[in-house]
Amino acid sequence: MKRSPKWKPEWRPEWKLVPGWARTVAGRRRAVQAVAAGCVLFLLPSAWTHAAAADRLRSTADAPAAEVAVVFGAGLWNGRPTPYLARRLDAAVELYRTGKVKVVLVTGDNSRTEYDEPDAMRTYLTAHGVPGDRVVSDYAGFDTWDSCVRAKEIFGVKRAVLISQGFHIRRAVALCGAAGLDAYGVGVDDEHDATWYYGGTREVFAAGKAALDAAFKPEPRFLGPKEQGVSRVLAALAD
Repeated sequence: MKRSPKWKPEWRPEWKLVPGWARTVAGRRRAVQAVAAGCVLFLLPSAWTHAAAADRLRSTADAPAAEVAVVFGAGLWNGRPTPYLARRLDAAVELYRTGKVKVVLVTGDNSRTEYDEPDAMRTYLTAHGVPGDRVVSDYAGFDTWDSCVRAKEIFGVKRAVLISQGFHIRRAVALCGAAGLDAYGVGVDDEHDATWYYGGTREVFAAGKAALDAAFKPEPRFLGPKEQGVSRVLAALAD
């Protein structure tokens, strides 16, 4: 009695494009596991920023009292704050008016003569009732880590309320904490438009750099001499 030959799958030319390990169940399982592990590693920095800021996020109504509010730059349109930056500055105005902060440190980019975030932020704040001598400018806040380190090392800030959009504030709190500040964050609400979704997506990638900054603590692009702006204002208020 003849035995029936074992069935073999029909060979197809396109199989040449499939790696040998992917043609087996075990190989495909290992591939899925590798992809899952890669996704976990990719999202770990974001998980870190969320954990670091979990109990330090507030609204303007319940923000803790602090001597300094730090407002991060968010771009200019024709020399004026973008709507996103304006809302950050509005939150700083509210904190100042309610007596929760005494000084507003505005930190942003002034790497080009025609682009001056800190001065535009100062102009906005003074136009909305914050005295000019209560606004201190950091002209070398080129990114969040630089702003946090400079607030601590150059301006002598020890405790601060940070102000930014909700998609960015966790990273700001995590980085300022890594830089040695006792920082709380106020996340400003915004319409969920294309800019908001772009910012949220960008944060997933920016969290990776943030984790590296927190781990290795690089020097800011520009450190420079210590500034007395914040301490001078606080000393005058204490007299």
